[in-house]
Amino acid sequence: MLTARLFAFLLGLAVVASVPARAAIVPVLTVDGAIGPASADYVVRGIAQAASDGAPLLVLQMDTPGGLDLSMRHIIQAIMASSVPVVTYVTPAGARAASAGTYILYASHVAAMAPATTLGAATPVAIGMPGVPQPVREPAPAGVGKEGENKNESAPAAPADAMTAKQVNDAAAFIRGLAKEHGRNAEWAERAVREAVSLTAAEALEQGVIDLVARDLADLLAQIDGRTVRTASGELKLATTGLAVVMQPPDWRHRLLGVIANPSFALILLMIGVYGLMFEFSSPGFGIPGTLGAICLLLAMFALQLLPVNYAALALILLGFALLAAELLTPAFGVLGVGGVIAFMAGGLLLFDSDVPGVGIPLPLLFGISLTSAAAVLLGGSMALRARRARVVSGSEALVGATGRVTAVDGPRAWAQVQGERWQVAGEHPLTLGQAIRVRAVEGLVLHVEPPDDQSVQSHKENA
Repeated sequence: MLTARLFAFLLGLAVVASVPARAAIVPVLTVDGAIGPASADYVVRGIAQAASDGAPLLVLQMDTPGGLDLSMRHIIQAIMASSVPVVTYVTPAGARAASAGTYILYASHVAAMAPATTLGAATPVAIGMPGVPQPVREPAPAGVGKEGENKNESAPAAPADAMTAKQVNDAAAFIRGLAKEHGRNAEWAERAVREAVSLTAAEALEQGVIDLVARDLADLLAQIDGRTVRTASGELKLATTGLAVVMQPPDWRHRLLGVIANPSFALILLMIGVYGLMFEFSSPGFGIPGTLGAICLLLAMFALQLLPVNYAALALILLGFALLAAELLTPAFGVLGVGGVIAFMAGGLLLFDSDVPGVGIPLPLLFGISLTSAAAVLLGGSMALRARRARVVSGSEALVGATGRVTAVDGPRAWAQVQGERWQVAGEHPLTLGQAIRVRAVEGLVLHVEPPDDQSVQSHKENA
């Protein structure tokens, strides 16, 4: 009986000791850079793991210039559906939560910033032709509004076209809903979308955009202790005293996904894949170029399906590759090669929008790939042209112009040694033993010969 009670007591102590130890861990995720498919998967999985581990809260450290709208919405949906409070913390000093980062900050249960950080500039950017400025309508004069009504402030500039207006209005409604969900400044949130305004950490706290300004993680946990937040499972009072912080950086899978989903790397994979297959089809038998090309091409297709791609631009890139391949296989004095380089550069410029943070392709990389392709085409074309103009060195055609010497004469027939072989020869004039000859034509197994130029001249003088 005593043994059973002792066992039960020890078991209870183990259970009690294990629960606080597990609950006392606060996972900290880090998003540093543009928000894309890799970072979205990393955050969504991190939130799900925190809920599975029974974590009291999750801290999302963020420093981002923005990113893709779809990836941002995946993160926000995970935060809104989370039963674990998500505390988004813009850090370190000098960091920013621009564009997509502002939406994530508004969607979080607790929004915090470090000193000397900023947020804002949340105007959506459409995927289209990069570098082309959109016309902006002039704002209405101050004091004059619709139908002559007086206004205290000037109206914001209206979008230039219907598509831009749809995107801006949708983004404004989205961030207004996030602001009302957590009781934050909805008016400034709409201005951040429509006018691309920004705030410092101190200004954001003063205007009710964020909940607090914290120097570090310890200060953050101390300030949110006792705060009540509303999660997907209901209201929850935070108890952060004595909690242990555990950093959970992206694992190798998310780092690899981030590299593959990089637009520049995706374009390089596409180029290697296409050129590998081209080389394999033009010179079959190696196997290595075809295998490497197929792998790179599949990885490029995987990366492109994760990114917002302009398919007309992708078609231009493939057309450029096709023209370059045609130039290599059937040299056309550079016409097809130049057209291929132009098509490739145009497709690369239009493939992604350079205005979206982390999505554009750097111009030096694009020009470098284009110049490399052009150099390969010029090198291949020049080699083919030299080979076309080179003298034939094998076969019956190579015998024309070759010299030799008559080794045997039997009446009207004669034989000569030409290029180390014995041939039957015939000439317009009778041939003599030991006479030097030059091949004029080949007919079957008989060489039609004539005296070399110097002997022809000498014979002509003697006949004269």
